[in-house]
Amino acid sequence: MKRNPWSWIPTLYFAEGLPYVVVMTVAVIMYKRFGLSNTEIALYTSWLYLPWVIKPFWSPFVDILKTKRWWIITMQLLIGAGMAGVAFTLPTPFYLQASLAFFWLMAFSSATNDIASDGFYMLALDDSQQSFFVGIRSTFYRLAMITGQGLLVILAGGLEKSTGKVPFAWSITFFILAGLFVAFFVYHKFALPRPASDTGKSATTPGEVAKEFGRTFASFFTKKGIGLAIAFIIIYRLAEAMLVKMASPFLLDGRDVGGLGLNTQQVGLVYGTVGVIALTLGGIIGGIVASRQGLKYWLWPMALAITLPNAAYVFLSMYMPENFIWVNVAVAIEQFGYGFGFTAYMLYLIYFSQGEHKTAHYSICTGFMALGMMLPGMAAGWIQEQLGYQNFFIFIMIATIPTLLLIPFMKVDKDFGKSKKKEEKLEIEQTEN
Repeated sequence: MKRNPWSWIPTLYFAEGLPYVVVMTVAVIMYKRFGLSNTEIALYTSWLYLPWVIKPFWSPFVDILKTKRWWIITMQLLIGAGMAGVAFTLPTPFYLQASLAFFWLMAFSSATNDIASDGFYMLALDDSQQSFFVGIRSTFYRLAMITGQGLLVILAGGLEKSTGKVPFAWSITFFILAGLFVAFFVYHKFALPRPASDTGKSATTPGEVAKEFGRTFASFFTKKGIGLAIAFIIIYRLAEAMLVKMASPFLLDGRDVGGLGLNTQQVGLVYGTVGVIALTLGGIIGGIVASRQGLKYWLWPMALAITLPNAAYVFLSMYMPENFIWVNVAVAIEQFGYGFGFTAYMLYLIYFSQGEHKTAHYSICTGFMALGMMLPGMAAGWIQEQLGYQNFFIFIMIATIPTLLLIPFMKVDKDFGKSKKKEEKLEIEQTEN
């Protein structure tokens, strides 16, 4: 039975993005409220990127064993279990070690879900649909991220205020998340289509699996332009990798240390309302314009859109506005730019993954993407504590330069990403051959 992509793409990518933002960003805010230092927070939470970095090493098994559909629904159930584990352990004296352990379980399950979801996307949609929905999937993925650091944080902040108990408030929040992922598991069990191409490979013995695994990696690292592609994937989000770790601590920290002194609910509000609208507009507009004129045409504008709006945080750190409206305006500018600019990044990953092992190759690309987020993020807290918030955000702007220097060297087929073009299909087939 053929299903309308609108019935499953939004929920699939919302469910893919939510555990990622919980592990990477909500955990930052939560540990900040528990009293950890910026250096500790950045170091511990950046290590949680590791499952996304190394996921290419088990992505061939997702490609070979079972169907992508089976992996998706199974991993969503395990993510729910990880959420419940965090909820149970937060009120305990050993909350840090225990919650980190469950975050690791959640991270590995989420990374595996990413492999299956992205592969399923490429199997269930034709080339034109992939181009059209790349903005939609990016928007709902990012919408999940904003929901996590917006609505969930508002909820936790409200519970903090009403109960006066920080651990209890965050424990209830994670119990709600656990229930949500059980609901995702049930819905996707029935809503996801069953594409004919979604089958495990014929390899069944350990030797055959190992051989297929080796072929997958060899075919990726022998692609034309592999060095430049890896550099682009790692560097494109260099500035964001550091900004995302320190944005929420900056908003939460007191003015005496250079922060804006917002409370938990205000931080959730600025990301969960204005941020959502700006991000949604940026992502949808990015997908529409890319489908009309292609990735090559929009690569430069989108690279500028994802880098230059980071200056909004320089403004906030310099002028320290007390009017909450200015904070919302600055965040809206940064979020719109991110939503628009991230479209080019996602399209490039799809473009470079084309070929026989597109699912595994895409996961290898996202593994390098995670590495590009993990390493700078680990150092972000220490750098901020050495420089102070204002100089840190100026340093972030300097970190956007390598991305812009790399763009002129990128080679992309001129029609890739255009919808309803026969030429696109021909070029992709030539790339695969």
